[in-house]
Amino acid sequence: MAKSSSAKQRKHETEAEAPRPTRTPQKNAAPNLDRLIHERLRLGILSALSVNQSLTFNELKKLLDTTDGNLSVHARKLEEAGYVAVAKSFAGRVPRTDYRLTAAGRRALERYLDHMEALIQVMREK
Repeated sequence: MAKSSSAKQRKHETEAEAPRPTRTPQKNAAPNLDRLIHERLRLGILSALSVNQSLTFNELKKLLDTTDGNLSVHARKLEEAGYVAVAKSFAGRVPRTDYRLTAAGRRALERYLDHMEALIQVMREK
């Protein structure tokens, strides 16, 4: 037998009034994690540039095994944040894009790695 529309309405109102469980923030959670760096491809770009003076677009693309569009979008976000410097030039008639890590990018990566190491340490102590 089908429920009447008024019975459905009462059920819906009752469910809406039920209190939702609240999440309490955990001590030592990751609220200060740099979300810009935390994305896998961006972390890869910064990590690769931290151990190389500079890399071209094609070198990064091959190293990170990604597409032109994906690398372009993520590199642009890092550039906009001031973490990566971009130099565009031509090698003959072929365009060339070189990326290097800025001082601000190196500091941000070091902060990120310190934060991750602290999180790992807390988890190991449990």
